[in-house]
Amino acid sequence: MGTYLYAITAAGHPLRLTGLHGVGDPAAELRTVTTKDLCAVVSDAPPELRAKRRDVAAHQGVQERLLADGAALPMRFGLVGADDAQVAAVLEQDRDSYLQRLSEVDGRREYHLKVERDEDDLLREIMRESAEVRQLNDRTRQNPGAYDDKVALGELISQEVQARQERARADIVARLAPAAVRTANVEPTKRHFLNVSFLVEREKAAAFSEAVHEEAGQRGDTYTFSLHGPLPPYSFV
Repeated sequence: MGTYLYAITAAGHPLRLTGLHGVGDPAAELRTVTTKDLCAVVSDAPPELRAKRRDVAAHQGVQERLLADGAALPMRFGLVGADDAQVAAVLEQDRDSYLQRLSEVDGRREYHLKVERDEDDLLREIMRESAEVRQLNDRTRQNPGAYDDKVALGELISQEVQARQERARADIVARLAPAAVRTANVEPTKRHFLNVSFLVEREKAAAFSEAVHEEAGQRGDTYTFSLHGPLPPYSFV
């Protein structure tokens, strides 16, 4: 059956789990696996676990309760160990690492930021600022059959897009990083050139949100900033 993991806490965590249930149908009963210094909140793993809304909500509900009362390391949905004994062995084996991470996330939450830019606006900027792009563009318009020029133009525009997105990505993160404790980059998506998580102290959450709002305002309407949080610090576990 296996042991399903929700989170890891220090042994002294209050662990107010009354009224909560785990994943599965029927919902699994929660229990703990403890060592001298650490505790894992677990349940029996259902035989066919899928990311259904009910199960994801149960998984997150356990984590939110734990995080409300102290530091906790949230596990990703679907993490299953062989049994309780294996979980206890891992807690003991990686004790120092888990204690360090618990100290790092204590009193802090994750905020996830995605940024996209209007593609037409970026292309207009490239055309305006790159003489080489303008020259190649004029040549392809005058000679539609110039295959090599079309290929060169496409490659040059792609390089310019990537370079400008990388500069904007680095600039935005550099401006926002002082308001956070740590950052964790995620691979950009097709739409979002910036995809990054920030670990933020709870008492500084309003200041961080304001910093993001100000940065978005300075970038203008052609940029779209999407900030999500506070979240369990998944990216920093």
